[in-house]
Amino acid sequence: MTNNEVDAEQAYVDVLYGRLDWLRGRTDAELRAVRRAGASGTPQARSERDAFATLYEDRLVQLSGVEERLCFGRLDMSDRSVRYIGRLGLFDDNQSQLLVDWRAPASRDFYQATSLRPGEVVRRRHLETQGRSVAAIYDDVLDLDTFDARPDLVTHTSETTSLTTDGALLAALNAHRTGRMGDIVATIQSEQDEIVRAPLSGMLVVQGGPGTGKTAVALHRAAYLLYAHRERLESRGVLLVGPSPVFLRYISQVLPSLGETGVVTATSAELFPGVTVTGEDGEDTAALKGSQSMVDVLGRAVRQRVSIPAKERQMRVESTTIALRPRVMRSAAESARRNGRAHNAARAVFVRTMLQHLVDLYANATGHSPDAVDRADVESLLRDSRDVRRELNLAWPPLAAEQVLADLFASPERLFAATPGWSNDDRALVLRGRSEGWTTADVALLDEVAELIGADDEDAVAESHRERRVAADDLRHAREVLESFGGEAGQLVSAESLASRFTESEQLFTVAERAFVDRTWTYGHVIVDEAQELSPMMWRLLLRRCPTKSFTIVGDMAQATGPAVSASWEEALDPHVGGAWTRYDLTINYRTPALVMERASAMLSAAGFPTTPPTSVREGEAPLVVHIDVLASVAAIVGEQEGRLGGGRMAVIAPREVLPELGSALAPWLSSSDDELRARVVLLSGEQAKGLEFDVVVVVDPASMAAEGHHGHRALFVAMTRPTQRLVLAHFGELPEGLVPAMAYPSG
Repeated sequence: MTNNEVDAEQAYVDVLYGRLDWLRGRTDAELRAVRRAGASGTPQARSERDAFATLYEDRLVQLSGVEERLCFGRLDMSDRSVRYIGRLGLFDDNQSQLLVDWRAPASRDFYQATSLRPGEVVRRRHLETQGRSVAAIYDDVLDLDTFDARPDLVTHTSETTSLTTDGALLAALNAHRTGRMGDIVATIQSEQDEIVRAPLSGMLVVQGGPGTGKTAVALHRAAYLLYAHRERLESRGVLLVGPSPVFLRYISQVLPSLGETGVVTATSAELFPGVTVTGEDGEDTAALKGSQSMVDVLGRAVRQRVSIPAKERQMRVESTTIALRPRVMRSAAESARRNGRAHNAARAVFVRTMLQHLVDLYANATGHSPDAVDRADVESLLRDSRDVRRELNLAWPPLAAEQVLADLFASPERLFAATPGWSNDDRALVLRGRSEGWTTADVALLDEVAELIGADDEDAVAESHRERRVAADDLRHAREVLESFGGEAGQLVSAESLASRFTESEQLFTVAERAFVDRTWTYGHVIVDEAQELSPMMWRLLLRRCPTKSFTIVGDMAQATGPAVSASWEEALDPHVGGAWTRYDLTINYRTPALVMERASAMLSAAGFPTTPPTSVREGEAPLVVHIDVLASVAAIVGEQEGRLGGGRMAVIAPREVLPELGSALAPWLSSSDDELRARVVLLSGEQAKGLEFDVVVVVDPASMAAEGHHGHRALFVAMTRPTQRLVLAHFGELPEGLVPAMAYPSG
């Protein structure tokens, strides 16, 4: 038994960290030099200086983000070469590669090679590190014949080295949860890696049951795509849509740890700039608002805002009276609507046409020939006329999305006119006062209306888009700058992104910041997590955010609990993109123990929701069933389970209606800070628990949770599949069908 191999790996890891420290030091020195230069010089010089400062700042953030587990693997190849695999590529002074980025083609064998298909790999080694120290080694021998013939590769096992299959994976699975999702870059499995490295173009759907790593795969795919397609994606950005703010906080550390910080993350409620969601719809209301039928409703609501008067209107322009005839206005309106213009763009055409007509009328009314007047002066006079402005605005008003939707939902008359196929009960679901806050379902409707009405000033929008273009000379200069930095720089920023920082119009904001506040921004790629929750209207919003339809969509139809969810991926996607999407299935459950997964699946099937559970890698403990008489008894269960946690984390998941009472009973264990995910015990509803995982989960009153809302059984399924170690069901006497009698364990 010897630790010589650990010592040898430690020596190499020390070299890698030395190189990382050198890069940090050089980048920091360059940043300080730029800052010392001050604000003098020409505008172009200041612009370039700001761009360099941003580049150096980004590099420092990225270099700091990969500190933990910088190097996690090694490949010993049949040609006796060695490849070390890590979070980013590192090179020595001669540009010889010291560390291969996990996303590079040369690292693919680390994830794809098997004993049946080893390729050129003889041995795969996993390095487990703590801080900058190598703590353990796990070796997978893939080509045994070559391995036996290579004395230099013989593994001497000890407390810190072992010859084992999946040793690194099992160590990661058995580790306690910390309150933040960790990356799986060191343990990505073959079926996951295939998805991560799938082509950028097209819609990719990842279907996977609980614990299959859907979210982790999506995040690592984002990092991979930004590496493999940086020039295309960095200037347009990547959008990641998650189900809740809690979920986004939970995953917040993954991408920075992979060296990527430019991904825009948002919930569905945050996808319409300038609107903050403060209201909440009932399930029936949200389902109606999310349905495809709202497309026609909103289209009618916008068209009805154009109101041509039935009678001739008299207008006073200074001392002259002119008549506005409905026939002329109808003709101008029909002309403006040609070519499918949006409402505000068509309005601009309508107003221009009407003003030209009114110039002729004014000239005739004042005794002049239309050709004998200064038409520009007369048009200016007409624009200043209160009567002209009033009549044209009444006939075709400029609109804002919030105004249209608020008017529609607050006016029974407008709503009746826009919904000829609805019942009065349907209309009653969406009628509300103007002071009520916007809801998540409203966000997709606001975006639809915004698309229908268009921008107030089409020329300004066009100019905004022109300003985003990167000049060719700036691009050439940016490439020269990156070449001067050597091999590492090109992995951290693209020439296009650096060039965009040379332009004065883009100095002030990052791509992520600009994209987040611009409703018309189109992303290079969109990732949707828990995508089974999206309504048809929300899918329409997201497809507008990425017209190229480059999507990664991850979810599980068995966990769909939203009010307007679809029964299948075909039902969700085909109305929008036909069959133009590719499906991948994840089949291995790395989180939920088999004995827990079996009971959760049995309950869901008994409720009429057939499911194909993924195969769990661990058998684990059978769920514990505890009878309680009052909610306060949950405190004793939590106290007992906390004593067994040993450093892990626990979630108490309960029906929404009892959360306040449970919060009082569990006050001694719950965190009072804003970062509840760091607490050892957290209290959640089934919906809030979606996408999260804990060492221990206590589900309170599962029968009531199953009866809650339209998809209660699915919410209970979500809650039951959150634990990595132990599930406790605290019930009041009855359990949902499928959990009895198979779960008639001793109560206590």
